[in-house]
Amino acid sequence: MSSRKYKQYPAEFRESSARLALESDQPITQTARELGVSAKELYYWIKVYSGSDKVSGRENVPASEEIKRLKKELSRVKLERDI
Repeated sequence: MSSRKYKQYPAEFRESSARLALESDQPITQTARELGVSAKELYYWIKVYSGSDKVSGRENVPASEEIKRLKKELSRVKLERDI
């Protein structure tokens, strides 16, 4: 039987990774790839650390503001695509 060894990350790294993922404009999966962690792990860290006061993230933004931001981003991306 082979025992799986899981990589342990320091709490500071997990917290800063969650903060980075929430504050950046790129998709969370891309941030996870750049950090060298799985997207599932990063989503879990975001869930854990966004519940505390340490990480302010997208969950605190009201839905209408989030929709407005996403529509603005979509129009920008469409314009870039057309150019």
